[in-house]
This record gives sequence, C-alpha cells and structure tokens, in this order.
Amino acid sequence: MPHLTLEYSANLAGEESIGQLCNALAQCLDAVRDNGERIFPVGGIRVRALRCDQYSIADGRPDAAFLHANLKIAAGRSDAAKKTTGDALFALIKQHFAAEFEQHGLALSLEINEFSEAGTWKHNNLHARLKAQ
Repeated sequence: MPHLTLEYSANLAGEESIGQLCNALAQCLDAVRDNGERIFPVGGIRVRALRCDQYSIADGRPDAAFLHANLKIAAGRSDAAKKTTGDALFALIKQHFAAEFEQHGLALSLEINEFSEAGTWKHNNLHARLKAQ
C-alpha cells in the first residue's frame, strides 16, 4: 500500500493529462519521507484513474468539473506522516489543474482512509522483484 484512486468528471481532462498526473502522484508517494524514512514501500504504490461519464455537479452546469482522490493506506502511520502525504499530493493535484481552476467551476478533493490488515488479502511479488534489481 498505498493505493490512490482518482475519480474525475469526463469534462475535466484528456487521457494524456490524467496519465501524467497518475505518474506524478506515484512519484510523489515514493518521495514522501517522515524523519528521512520512506513512508510507503515503492512496491506497494498504485495510482489509478476512473473517468466518470455520468455525473451531476452542483447546479448542473456543463462546464463544472471534479476530481476526487482517495488514498487507502494501512494503519500505523503517524498523523504527521499522513498530513505530509496529503499536503504533498493535494498540492500536486491543485498545481496540475491550476489553469482549469481559473477557467471554470472545479471541485478538487482528497481523502486518506486507513484500513485494518485484518480486512485485506494480498498476493504480491513486486516487493521481491524490486529487491532483486
């Protein structure tokens, strides 16, 4: 973990722009540190984007757009580490959509959700493969 899922309105951006954002957010998650230590193992980082073709925003104006980011992480990180992560991700999202924010209605949001290890199942060889490189 972490797994970051972006949901965005179809009128917000094209695939290339969203792909660039996904890559930048993955790099951001890899770069975040707490007391000099990596917060998230690189082998656990996932960023995906889901385009929403059906949506209604605020008063229904066709130029209104949204992006909601949901970061799921395993429990155990400090509040400071979560704040550092959230601040870094949200700053990057706001920067990526700064021009769109100036041009039309845009709602950007981010939430971080912790989950219990008792409620997840994983089968992953990425960590071992990265160590072998």
